[in-house]
Amino acid sequence: MLDNKGSLYIIDAMLAIVLLLVVFLIINTAINVPSYEYSYESKDIRQAQDVMELLSGKIDFKDHTFIGEISTMLKDGKNSKQSVREVSEISKDKLESFNLGNYRFTETNVLDGEVLASNGEYDSKSSVSVATRTYGDYSYTLSVW
Repeated sequence: MLDNKGSLYIIDAMLAIVLLLVVFLIINTAINVPSYEYSYESKDIRQAQDVMELLSGKIDFKDHTFIGEISTMLKDGKNSKQSVREVSEISKDKLESFNLGNYRFTETNVLDGEVLASNGEYDSKSSVSVATRTYGDYSYTLSVW
């Protein structure tokens, strides 16, 4: 008779432990559920920032940045229409290589908002992410939507 009560207590304790583990598992799963809305909203922001980092970054100390090269071209050409045209062609080719859907690349300081490269309709979009980098007197803005 004592053995039957002992077995009953052991089974009861094991059920209580299993129930506790299930509750902890449910709570842990509910806490660790990722938020998909935040990831969706920040996707374009990361993309614009990442592309601008690639345009303004160096591989090593001997290399020049893309933004540095186009700034030098504009400065050496004294911001003439010809130098702006050359920089626009180079910028468009460079941004096309990143496979961006819709973008607009502008210089906002010296050239007063001159659009250097663009793809897509900019005016009709309300959700636009923007990244800006400055090189010398020139300030470049990349808008992605």
